[in-house]
Amino acid sequence: MNDIKKIVQGALSFGVSLLIMLVVVVAFLGVHIIDDGFVGVKQTLGNYQDEELGTGIQLVIPFLSTITKVDTRIITIKESVKVPSKEGLIISTELSVIYQIKADRASEIKQTVSGNIEQTLLIPYIRTGIRNLASGYDASAFYSQDTRTEIADALKVKLAENLDENLIIVDVLLREVTLPVRVTQAIEDKLDAEQKSQKKEFELVSAEKDAEIEVVKAKGIAEANQIIGESITQGYLHYRFIEGLNDGNTEVIYVPTEANLPILEARNK
Repeated sequence: MNDIKKIVQGALSFGVSLLIMLVVVVAFLGVHIIDDGFVGVKQTLGNYQDEELGTGIQLVIPFLSTITKVDTRIITIKESVKVPSKEGLIISTELSVIYQIKADRASEIKQTVSGNIEQTLLIPYIRTGIRNLASGYDASAFYSQDTRTEIADALKVKLAENLDENLIIVDVLLREVTLPVRVTQAIEDKLDAEQKSQKKEFELVSAEKDAEIEVVKAKGIAEANQIIGESITQGYLHYRFIEGLNDGNTEVIYVPTEANLPILEARNK
């Protein structure tokens, strides 16, 4: 009798222990922690709950309900796309699209969008948008940073128009553009020719300026000679002659003549 009692007590003890362990496991499986930057979308028996779950500890009944975490932080997606130019040349582009899922649309997105939202929604719109925009520009225009910025801004507007219900398009960057070799060479040749032309134009302007300076100098010398010539009178020459005679160190004496022409006489000190 005692043996049976011990067996029963042992079975009860084991059952209680098993039950406690089961409760602990169920409780563990039913606890979900939603971190900052995420929202939770609850699904019960296949049906999504419309209201998103906020950050913190959330409880569900295991095997009946699940919680899917949706990242609502700012995300950057990088995409490589080959696009046709206006004349039909193929250009390789590298894009970065910075976006954010709207927290209050997470449940709706899980219900209506199959698979990854980037692959299902964002990337198709990126590819279509950049191709349509690029086809309006000549290939050579992509060499300009202004054109790249213009296309990126236009793509941002297009993406926002199509995805504004579920996503916030923070920014679009056209990081890199690879043009066909012959287009790049043609642009570089054109820039080189323009630089040479500008150099020749600069040299021409410099030469004209130098010529103007020489003309001004010559004009100044001529005017100075005219002034000097007009200032040398007969009386001035007599004065310099007498002054030279009185100065024993004078090497050149101006001798006034009857023809009003000075005779230069060199003499030793």
